[in-house]
Amino acid sequence: MDMRKLSNITDFFVISSGNSTRQVKAITDHLVETLKSSGHKKRHIEGYRYALWVLLDYGDVWVHVFCASTRKFYGLERLWADAPALTFREQ
Repeated sequence: MDMRKLSNITDFFVISSGNSTRQVKAITDHLVETLKSSGHKKRHIEGYRYALWVLLDYGDVWVHVFCASTRKFYGLERLWADAPALTFREQ
């Protein structure tokens, strides 16, 4: 989601989800390792212990990794409906 016109704390939200807390942790671990090896430095991580909603703060990009039921409950896409949605396509 493009947050540049709506937020002064980050430019983009990346939102993903897993079907269980184990998947959420696996997705998070993979993202952290991949971004670290690409030279991106994580500022903060929140929620990893319970893995219902993990927030990875990379400054201009915040990555939200949800357990599917938690994602549905909080509905960030609905709360930030004014933010243009961007689609990621692997090249």
